[in-house]
Amino acid sequence: MKNIVKILLAVFVLSQTPSIYICAQGHIETPAERKARQEREAAAKKKKPMKPSTWVVIEPLLIDTFIVNGVSFKMVHVEGGTFKMGCNNYNKGSKPVHQVTLSTFCIGETEVTQELWLAVMGSNPSKFVGSQRPVECVSWEDCQKFIQKLNSLTGSSFRLPTEAEWEYAARGGKRSKGCKFAGSNTVGNVAWYDENSNNETHNVAAKRANELGLYDMSGNVSEWCQDFFGPYSSDSQTNPTGPSTGFEHISRGGNFRISYGFCQVWYHQDYLQGYATYEIGFRLAL
Repeated sequence: MKNIVKILLAVFVLSQTPSIYICAQGHIETPAERKARQEREAAAKKKKPMKPSTWVVIEPLLIDTFIVNGVSFKMVHVEGGTFKMGCNNYNKGSKPVHQVTLSTFCIGETEVTQELWLAVMGSNPSKFVGSQRPVECVSWEDCQKFIQKLNSLTGSSFRLPTEAEWEYAARGGKRSKGCKFAGSNTVGNVAWYDENSNNETHNVAAKRANELGLYDMSGNVSEWCQDFFGPYSSDSQTNPTGPSTGFEHISRGGNFRISYGFCQVWYHQDYLQGYATYEIGFRLAL
């Protein structure tokens, strides 16, 4: 008992000494240690918190759902922005890389399915039949007829995307990570192409989506765009719509029959507007 009293008395005396600090674990802090601790505490108080401008905030995707004759489909809002369009390392049709600024628009989460086409048009022209497979064997002109009827059923203003809108969306818009393919640098993660497709189309959204939650923009079927085909300009452009006249329209994206190099986000082809093949389908814009 006497020993305990002596210990408590010693602790009390030491704790009253300004140059000595006793921590919770019973360690007696020396003057040098105390000075170092006080300097650390003072520095911590002066340290500024991270500014909000350095925080990265990813807003949730805004998606609208439409229903036509019992069939639903989704449209993804794409925030407008500025990007570099084209590729200088391919043929002259993709040159030169140029700056494009786009307003906000909406684009289909997936390619138009056979189920949706059938609900609107009443028949299915596709070679590879399946309700969730993309519709194909449709020409640019066929797409315009579908869109006209869809708009009459919904009271909306659906259309084909412009080529610039298509590429911006495929690249991931403002969320882009700079991938070669739509959502990945590994083509098989995001696309059905000649090496993994078994030479046929597949259900939409079976591969990984890109940064905007869009599926199959690098494969499955290529996709019609609204634009006439024409050479790129090196000038910066805002909401470009392509040439005012022409003989052929743009098709974008890879498909199940072509090699991985042609599945990259900048790749485009051109076809006569009445041409229809099982390699080409489309997705909607709004």
